[in-house]
Amino acid sequence: VQLQASGGGLVQAGGSLRLSCVGSGRTFSTNVMGWFRQAPGKEREFVAAISRSGTTTYVADSVKGRFTISRDNAKNTVYLQMDSLKFEDTAVYYCAATLQYYIVVIRTKAFDSWGQGTLVTVSS
Repeated sequence: VQLQASGGGLVQAGGSLRLSCVGSGRTFSTNVMGWFRQAPGKEREFVAAISRSGTTTYVADSVKGRFTISRDNAKNTVYLQMDSLKFEDTAVYYCAATLQYYIVVIRTKAFDSWGQGTLVTVSS
């Protein structure tokens, strides 16, 4: 599946952004979807994942209570709603997809298709 992420930008600390990722080339609803991020000088970090139907989600402790992942299979799109943003949320955010079982993905954080990334900058 090909993935195209968008929605990044510059926001003040405490603000909100919503990232979108549109998929094409493979039936979108067959994919478990996820979001990762990579801050300058740091390793890529798992942020959130969502099951094929969208009924089950999992978010990293670092963003729990502030970030929400959702999807609209009719629009082939997965979203990441980011609220109460902090300076340390600054990173390039990537969406990802996999055909693997959701329960396996939660344990392995392994995805096989990646979008190009969108930059989120949070000013303090």
